[in-house]
Amino acid sequence: MMRLIRRLLIGRPLHNREMSHERLPKWKALAIFSSDALSSVGYGPEMIAMTLAVPGLLAYGYFGPVAIAIVLLLAIVTISYVQVARANPGGGGSYSVAIKNLGELPALTAAASLFADYTLTVAVSVSSGTAALISAFPSLLPHEVAIDLIVLLMILTIINMRGVRESSNIFAAPTYLFIAGIFALIATGFWQVFSGSDPLIPAAAAARQPLSWGILFLCLRAFASGCSSMTGVEAISNGVPMFKEPEVHNAATTTYWMSSILGFMLLGISFLMIHYHLLPEENTTLLSSLAENIFGRNVIYYYIQITTMLVLYLAANTAYNGLPPLLSILARDGYMPRYLGFRGERLSFSNGILLLSLFAATLIVVFAGSVEHLISLYAIGVFLSFTIAQTGMVIHWRQVQDAGWHWRAAINGFGALITGTVVLVIAITKFMFGAWIVLIFIPLMISIFRKIKHHYADMADQLHLPMPDGASLQIAPRGKNIVVMPVASPTIIVAETLKYAQAISDQIYAVHIATDEESARKVRDKWLKWNPEKVELVTIYSPYRIVVQPLIRYIEKLEMKKRPEDFITVLIPEFETLRWWHRLLHNQTGWILRTLLILKENVVVSTVPYHLKK
Repeated sequence: MMRLIRRLLIGRPLHNREMSHERLPKWKALAIFSSDALSSVGYGPEMIAMTLAVPGLLAYGYFGPVAIAIVLLLAIVTISYVQVARANPGGGGSYSVAIKNLGELPALTAAASLFADYTLTVAVSVSSGTAALISAFPSLLPHEVAIDLIVLLMILTIINMRGVRESSNIFAAPTYLFIAGIFALIATGFWQVFSGSDPLIPAAAAARQPLSWGILFLCLRAFASGCSSMTGVEAISNGVPMFKEPEVHNAATTTYWMSSILGFMLLGISFLMIHYHLLPEENTTLLSSLAENIFGRNVIYYYIQITTMLVLYLAANTAYNGLPPLLSILARDGYMPRYLGFRGERLSFSNGILLLSLFAATLIVVFAGSVEHLISLYAIGVFLSFTIAQTGMVIHWRQVQDAGWHWRAAINGFGALITGTVVLVIAITKFMFGAWIVLIFIPLMISIFRKIKHHYADMADQLHLPMPDGASLQIAPRGKNIVVMPVASPTIIVAETLKYAQAISDQIYAVHIATDEESARKVRDKWLKWNPEKVELVTIYSPYRIVVQPLIRYIEKLEMKKRPEDFITVLIPEFETLRWWHRLLHNQTGWILRTLLILKENVVVSTVPYHLKK
């Protein structure tokens, strides 16, 4: 039954030779990798307005310059990441650039930054999608976090577990429907603006105080919040191998498409918000207010809200296609658990998908699905990885020195300077609003990466099998196997275990831990009547009713007596219940004993199962 449900949810296993069919054409890749960046128009401009619309200060007039600055920065980062994709066709983005050109610490910093950014991408996207839904249907507000978790765990996770091709088939349509809706919104809005008699920018929206240190700080904070619109630009460079051939060319073209569409939508929506002088409202997104101003509450309004909700939910899919491949590269290099580097039944990195869902769900619960609180943690990680990638590319071009390398190095150097400045701006302006959490998380993750690497190095050193030459080859003395078999009472399970014990050893100790003399006598009498091979039963009294520790002490005494070449094997008789809940009706002494003995050196622990039929 469970297998049938798994097949219905996940699908049939895919053969390795089907890997080529999982690669994406440009039009599907645009939907898969760009949903995060494109969907950010649902909250990026709103974050700018929310910061500048401070009561008592005339700062709203700086909305336009801040939006233009973000689009210019988008152009710089786009050119840079096209070069990253060309220089690293194997994927890995910022991490791969840094590990080749800058060394371990910058590479791990980039990896930790991307880990934080992708996890926040999922949390923010899902929370923003629910916010769009609640804007249209306010009665759902009490169920906000529950809706977030259902969408994350029951929809996004399962669809991504089904593989890249199927997720692209499902997610492509909502992305293009969203783009069509936003283009219609901008086109209709522009037609109304330029055909009407109202000024392009009303006096209330244009009013602003002269630039001062206080206003500058507010503008920088608005810029930092609005830069959340650029998260996801790096995703294509992380997933170059997922494109159809020629992979690098297709990835570069898709990056240009994505940034062009994003830049147009950001400028268009920002201009219309300024024209209508829209201000933040509780439980209503500014995109919802803009659509209502342009279309009213009609079918088109609800179309835009629903497609915005869908694409915000699906924006999390960018992270599902960016972080698991990055984790697989980190696992290959020894900085993450090795199982994150293995593809699952559907040729996706299923363990990485589950890890990402778990972290994102934790963030949603901790921050109660609040986009405003989650956005405070956003952007610093991705801009730190932008800076590292572009700095690494400067080193790369200096080493390659092909035709035109000076121009490429100059572009990346300028980009690194700008994005590095943005990191400082975000860290300073948003430090007290949650950025400090990310600034602590990144060094913590670097420490974890290094500890994992150190563990694998230690393990490899200890497990290394030297290949001796003929002169040094020696035959080790052959030892014997000493079997210890715990016995609660003679049963069919004990009988089957004893048969196995006799097959592997001639020296068997059946050990019974007795809590009182009466029970010890009953077990001894039953053992003597049943035991055909006359295997000795060792009885150990435990008047304090402790079972596990006396047995462990007995095994330790055998350890001291045995020769170095001998083995001690503990065989634990254990029955397996027919129903899972039957297990709750029995003590777990065997499991506890097995767990404790596995931690001991030079003791082999084995369970001999007996499956109950009813």
